[in-house]
Amino acid sequence: MTTVESAPPSTERWTNQWKELYEEVINTGLCTGCAGCVVSCPHEVIGYQHEEGHYKPFHLETELGHDNCVHGEKGCTSCTRACPRFRTWEQDADMHLFGKTRNDDAMYGQYRQLLLCRAADAETHDKGQDGGFVGAMLIWLLQHDYIDAALTSFLEGDGSSWKAKPGLARNREEVLASSGSRYTYSANTLALKEAQEAGLNRLALVGMSCQSSVLPVMWKRKVGKTGKPFLFNIGLLCSKTFDDAIFEELFLAKYGLRKEEMVKMNIKGVFQIWMKDGSYHEIDLKECHKWTREGCKMCPDFAAEHADISTGGIGEDNAWTLCVVRTELGEEVMNRMIADGTVVARPAETDATAMKLLRTLSIVSRRRWPEFADRSPSVGVPPPKKKADGTAPAAH
Repeated sequence: MTTVESAPPSTERWTNQWKELYEEVINTGLCTGCAGCVVSCPHEVIGYQHEEGHYKPFHLETELGHDNCVHGEKGCTSCTRACPRFRTWEQDADMHLFGKTRNDDAMYGQYRQLLLCRAADAETHDKGQDGGFVGAMLIWLLQHDYIDAALTSFLEGDGSSWKAKPGLARNREEVLASSGSRYTYSANTLALKEAQEAGLNRLALVGMSCQSSVLPVMWKRKVGKTGKPFLFNIGLLCSKTFDDAIFEELFLAKYGLRKEEMVKMNIKGVFQIWMKDGSYHEIDLKECHKWTREGCKMCPDFAAEHADISTGGIGEDNAWTLCVVRTELGEEVMNRMIADGTVVARPAETDATAMKLLRTLSIVSRRRWPEFADRSPSVGVPPPKKKADGTAPAAH
């Protein structure tokens, strides 16, 4: 008896375009401002203002109004294919990277290793944030011919404005110049155009969680050529960013801290600020909440769950970086850096505070995901504990 294999199920044709993106993501508040749709648009009709109060894509052509697209009506679907908040984005990225969706209790995504790391090189460690891991990794990737450049963020001008902007790091000096954290937004994907103009086609992306999901979503949905130059994806643990106005309206107005006098900042349960005169200041994060950027208020992904390596300083001290190694490539690079002494590493479980915060902050972020959107990011999320009076705590 001869058996005939049944044909695989046909994939539903993707027809979603700017009209659906505007209705379901931009107009609902799901848009994070990652600029994935901007850099993937083959017709260059999606604009973006990298300024406070904006950080959102908008349509440059007005024939069909701001909420529809002539090219989309003709079949172009690149913008929705690239969006890391459009419909089943989490499942799509998971399937591309791991071949399966996350387990219900995997609040900070799928991974291979959990480590605490620090750069062995003193200058890289000192100029970087916490353990200086991202700087050490970018320098290593450049020196070992994995990449030609990294899309990351810099500070405008001499840095005294603390205004973050996307840019390219092509060598050790530029990596060190980009080191350190700022807690305002930078859509690093926008530096792709500069890389293309320079003829660079082996790239790493350093981006917050929303940006690090752009690449696997693009790859899974076959957006075209945009995602092909990216060979490494570094995600930054991120619970929120702040509007630039926080410098004038809170730090200066209430505490007299001038941004041009700041030399470093960090968040460790409080907003930490170091000044040129050697003074150190702490500001309660509850005071900063008013300046939370709009694009962050519904983001469910604290842990940058779709990067090759996700990294951030949430440990007990400022000298180590927590690293969530997620992919086979990420593990290869991490093991090689440890083996040749580029970084010093120890198990993340040696820092109970870091492990607890990783899970707690991931849960807090997932609770922000709205009920009207695809439910995948909310699967398995435990409900908030009730207060003594029986009410649930307010969401942040």
